[in-house]
Amino acid sequence: MSFDKSSQYYLLMNNPFTLDGKRVLVTGASSGLGFAIAISAAKMGAEIIGVGRNAERLDKVLKELNTISNKNHKTVLVDLLSPDAMDLIILEMALPVDGVVHSAGISSLVPIRQANLKHIREVNSINIEAPILLMQKLLSKNLVNFGGSVLFISSIAAHIGVAGVGVYSGSKAYLIAAMRCLALEVVKRKIRVNALSPAIVDTPLLSATLAVKGADSMSDLESSYPLGFGTPEDISNACIYFLSDASRWVTGTTLVMDGGLSIS
Repeated sequence: MSFDKSSQYYLLMNNPFTLDGKRVLVTGASSGLGFAIAISAAKMGAEIIGVGRNAERLDKVLKELNTISNKNHKTVLVDLLSPDAMDLIILEMALPVDGVVHSAGISSLVPIRQANLKHIREVNSINIEAPILLMQKLLSKNLVNFGGSVLFISSIAAHIGVAGVGVYSGSKAYLIAAMRCLALEVVKRKIRVNALSPAIVDTPLLSATLAVKGADSMSDLESSYPLGFGTPEDISNACIYFLSDASRWVTGTTLVMDGGLSIS
């Protein structure tokens, strides 16, 4: 069976995974998963508002977004830990969004016996306080549209024991618990709230881990992943599902993406 151009257009516009006509806010958009998510969402038709704290990388993000489409993409240069960060994001947004992806986060190898107060507060400030405060601001000003989607990027570390990242694991588990509560709080406006829990993905964070653990150790680790390490695109593809109308009946859910690690 063949399709003419009008039929192809019909299929594209009726694709449940399309993000055409949607505005999506992505934190941590200047690198790693956040970058991949912003680019993938733009390719699916979304208008992107990318938040990051590295001016040079953020400029590259905007340039790439503008090569994808002529939508009104924009970036917001801000440190999420600064006192006026949320107000600045709201100011730059100007209009409500249909999707929010909380991708900004930090991690470091610090065993519990070595975790000092500075480390605990730093991890929790960016991994917990920033996304919660941003959601508080967005919801209080009705800046998430009816039927919108909110997605928290958690981690497989929230589900299994991983030596050396206790504080990080706790912060990601917090997001999952908070996500479920938030899902109930906004359900009257048909806003969906979910989480993704990826395992090791090929990002700059993996490179940093390689430098600490060494190539041999990481090779052994990868062997425990039946499908190998994931890629940022694997995660961004899942995000497309949650941001699109294809997931209109899904809320309060956490999708574990670990290449089979947890069943091996």
